[in-house]
Amino acid sequence: MTMRLLTALALLAAVTGCNTVAGVGQDLRNAGSAIERAAQ
Repeated sequence: MTMRLLTALALLAAVTGCNTVAGVGQDLRNAGSAIERAAQ
């Protein structure tokens, strides 16, 4: 039972981490686009 709990927690952490990294990437891309539009 503890092994299943640890596996579930590890999976949850991995999925949460991936979503966070993807969100940061989108934010950086949007910021870059805004800077590019302002420079024109």
